[in-house]
Amino acid sequence: MRHKVCVFSSSSSTLSPIYYEDAKILGELLGKNNMDLVYGGSKVGTMYEIAKSAKANGSKIIGVMPEKLYNFGVSWEACDEFHLTNDMRKRKALLDKNSDCIIAMAGGFGTLDELAEMIVQKQLGYNNKPIIFLNTNNFYNNLLGFFEDIINQSFAKENAKELYFVANTPQEAINYILNYDFTPIELSMEDIYTKIPESIKIKVNS
Repeated sequence: MRHKVCVFSSSSSTLSPIYYEDAKILGELLGKNNMDLVYGGSKVGTMYEIAKSAKANGSKIIGVMPEKLYNFGVSWEACDEFHLTNDMRKRKALLDKNSDCIIAMAGGFGTLDELAEMIVQKQLGYNNKPIIFLNTNNFYNNLLGFFEDIINQSFAKENAKELYFVANTPQEAINYILNYDFTPIELSMEDIYTKIPESIKIKVNS
């Protein structure tokens, strides 16, 4: 199977060089492992670095961008496929539809929005996609600590940690995909909810 990997990343061009370097390495690894890139379609920031590198190493590039950003002239003309959407919600839906793996590089509020939606979809059993944090420069440490608080205070189950994987290098991210079990998972009510009131149990079982 040739995987389509959606990478959430940054449109900023003023980051520390380490983020662009990891984007370049990740793109190279995608191509060398016969994986295609699904991304935001931009020619700025780490988004551009990963797209250039992936294409140079044999990946097909699928870009998805809302019209408002497209009109700013930041789209990458070298995408093999390019999809325009009316808004950000439809963009997220197309990124999801066109990919079977998720990697979140360091990013801003847009990356956080996209990532949270993918985690919830997997949590509720809509898919079984690998979701990977590429924790360059320990960027996600504070967010992962917040996830621990969510679990420790019972807003999510302990096994919520199994929804995602934290990779410290691009190679770790690729290795996780290569060894991932994509078998669909059926979830019960008990799998999703931390505690089910007896009254609801009775209705469900009747």
